[in-house]
Amino acid sequence: MAEYQSQIVLSEPECFVESQGLLPVAEQGQALIRVRSIGVCGTDIHAYYGRQPFFEYPRILGHELGGEVVDTGGCDALKVGDRCCVEPYMNRPSSQASRRGKSNCCEDLQCLGVHRDGGMRSLIQVPVNKIHVSANLQMDQLALVEMLCIGAHAVDRGRVERGEYVLVIGAGPIGLSVVQFLQAQGAEVVVMDVDARRLAFCEEVLGVKKVVLAKAGQDEASLIRDGGGGDLPTVIFDATGNAASMMSNFERIAHGGRIVLVGLCLGNLSFDDPNFHRREISLLSSRNATAADFERVISMIGSGLIDTDPWITHRMRLSEVPQKFRSVIEDASLRKAMIEVDG
Repeated sequence: MAEYQSQIVLSEPECFVESQGLLPVAEQGQALIRVRSIGVCGTDIHAYYGRQPFFEYPRILGHELGGEVVDTGGCDALKVGDRCCVEPYMNRPSSQASRRGKSNCCEDLQCLGVHRDGGMRSLIQVPVNKIHVSANLQMDQLALVEMLCIGAHAVDRGRVERGEYVLVIGAGPIGLSVVQFLQAQGAEVVVMDVDARRLAFCEEVLGVKKVVLAKAGQDEASLIRDGGGGDLPTVIFDATGNAASMMSNFERIAHGGRIVLVGLCLGNLSFDDPNFHRREISLLSSRNATAADFERVISMIGSGLIDTDPWITHRMRLSEVPQKFRSVIEDASLRKAMIEVDG
């Protein structure tokens, strides 16, 4: 007889419902994970409001997952009870990108909680090669790994050197994760945002020495140069997802510099080609993360190089999501919300 579990489904924009879904069964090569903690991501928020591209309803959200192995799927490297996080990017191994080690941007990539049903339920089936085990990280830390990997991967894309002047634009969770890995890299970091509270967090908690509060009518160029002792940044990470900000970076960057677009906007971006060539700008995007990023971030959290303590500001139980999700994501003090799963 089939068995069922409770799950939270986003049935349409702004409407979560609790329903019953089939319990997954163990298959060779597919481990069963009991979900314990779920991080709420900007992707989840966009989906909630109906602003997530390539998204279909109904969908079970949740791709920032911390949990434990309840069935190994025949994988000798796993044990029942292992604490783990999930690499939620389901790629096709035979694709050209995957063959070149770029599984994070596979042509056929599907992300749990976006293109496939995710972890807002007690049990989820996951390919064994997408499970990353840690003996010492706590469940909340494991649920933060995927978000932090986005920042780690972006910093790698920027090829940042120690002592380099780097500007991070957008101090939301992804921008803040970029900041932490830049600091670990030894960069000179300046953060720009429109929200003074976010900038205060950067200064008071993350130890960022210089910040820029972006507002209309100010001499932004001078403020950015002040952050670099008169120089423009040689690397800019834009985590805003705002088209105007993303296009303005071509005027903010130093000659010979690199722009890394971490945030995603819907639509087209444009830039002045003579300026682009005159400055010899390198333009990069950054998408998701790789298995190597997951292993490195887990190690850095475990060794204390990355501190996760300041991240979580809000909590709710999985059963409370239909009632509390909107109020949590609209709270001005939100930095990161964590969903706790019973069972």
